[in-house]
Amino acid sequence: MKRLFSFLLVVTILSSCSEYQKVLKNEDVKAKYDLAEKFYDAGDFKRANRLLEQIAPKYIGKPQGERVMYFLADSYFQTKDYNMAGYQFERFLKSYPKSDKAVEAGFYGAKSYYMLSPKYSLDQTDTDKALIKLQNFINTYQESEFLVEANIMARELTTKKERKSYEIAKQFNTIGEFDYTFLTPAVTAFDNFISDNPGSVYREDALYYKFDASTNLALNSFDYLKKSRLNDAKAAYVTFKKYFPESKYLKDANKTLEKVEKELEIYSK
Repeated sequence: MKRLFSFLLVVTILSSCSEYQKVLKNEDVKAKYDLAEKFYDAGDFKRANRLLEQIAPKYIGKPQGERVMYFLADSYFQTKDYNMAGYQFERFLKSYPKSDKAVEAGFYGAKSYYMLSPKYSLDQTDTDKALIKLQNFINTYQESEFLVEANIMARELTTKKERKSYEIAKQFNTIGEFDYTFLTPAVTAFDNFISDNPGSVYREDALYYKFDASTNLALNSFDYLKKSRLNDAKAAYVTFKKYFPESKYLKDANKTLEKVEKELEIYSK
């Protein structure tokens, strides 16, 4: 029985391949449409896509055009060609803004750009684009069944961008341990990060390392700048402890504060 099933499966596959190659090469648009739909419904998106690419221009302005264009966009998405999927879903929405598939097209178009977003350490141009697309979707389709997932993706991308900004500031601080000229850019970068990302998951880290950078900057400053910068460092500590009184960094921060206060004692005499 198993051998018979295997044999029939092979025959079906070979027959399907033969039919596909035959239809792919001829000029019968209807035959290509029917076979593309057959492959699409069966989940064979790669072969469906090849056929849909050929016939899509032929169906512009025709009743089946909406269906063909959506299938084409989705087949790109299903085969992980996210650049083309994003582009085709946008074309679909522009051509058929009132379509029953408009919500899905809007979501999967935005998700296509989300899938193109690289890891945080790389250029985030695609992440910025994905965030714009996701926010547009969220604003436009507030009752959508995809809203929760869209918000999750937007939050993930926002956190990715926050991490990149945080890591840049932290890198300045790390280099500043060997070259104090990097400490001023580190403090500035942490200030900008804290101001721009008030709800970030990296806020605690940023506030602590701003204090750390401010302290090192003060301790490495010329005498005429030291008092002012020590006070800036102490203020950074106060802010850090205000927002995170039970921080994982508190023990180290308290030790660093002792150094700051000991140095400030010199100026109180």
